[in-house]
Amino acid sequence: MTDWVETQASGGRYSNASDYVRDLVHRDQERARQISEWQALMTEGIESGVGDQNMADILAEARVATRRAE
Repeated sequence: MTDWVETQASGGRYSNASDYVRDLVHRDQERARQISEWQALMTEGIESGVGDQNMADILAEARVATRRAE
C-alpha cells in the first residue's frame, strides 16, 4: 500500500504522499456527505407518502419549472 501511495504521489499531481492521502480523505468525506444528502432526500420522499399526481402531471410541472429557471 505504501508503494502505491508513493507512486501516485510521485506522478506530479501531488507534492508528497501526505498530500495524496489528504486528497483521498477529502474526496471520501465529500462522497459520504453526498450519500448522506441523498439518503435524507430519499427518506423525505418515502415519508411524504403517495402523491395524487400521475407521472404525466409531474413531468409537465417539471418542464414548466425548468423553463422558468432558464
